Amino acid sequence: MDIVLRATVIFFVLYLLVRLMGKRELGQMTPFELIVLVVIGDLIQQGVTQNDFSLTGAVIAVSAIAFWALVFSWFGYLSPRAERFLVGEPRVIIRDGELLEPNLRRNRLTRSEIESEMRLAGIARMHDIAWGILEPRGKISFIQRSDDEGGDSDAAPPHPPASDDDGPA
Repeated sequence: MDIVLRATVIFFVLYLLVRLMGKRELGQMTPFELIVLVVIGDLIQQGVTQNDFSLTGAVIAVSAIAFWALVFSWFGYLSPRAERFLVGEPRVIIRDGELLEPNLRRNRLTRSEIESEMRLAGIARMHDIAWGILEPRGKISFIQRSDDEGGDSDAAPPHPPASDDDGPA
């Protein structure tokens, strides 16, 4: 039972750390960050199983962590509200070809990171993007402007009218 309690505590600490680290950090890891992740895994094992090196102890620890992961997954599946809390929500980082600086700062993203992702997506110019969205799992989705919106940087992209009513009848 001691292993189950320690595994549960470690699960919640890890979950909190992953949420605090942010979406983007998990989306792209450097080689050093991968090494740190492996070291953290070893430290977690020591903290969870302590001096219990038995196969039974390892199975109990892994089962406890898998149980909590499954519980969180089910909560997210059953409740959109829980999913927003557990997984996060997409965040718009580009709108109509303009970077939204507050959202970049909130997610610790730089312009050069965005431009790198644009190049990987085959997009050459920022003003060709209608929407750039940082997804909950750390990837960036780009929605390009349609041809009828024009690629001219001086032209404002069309917006839907606030209502179907153009004025008094």
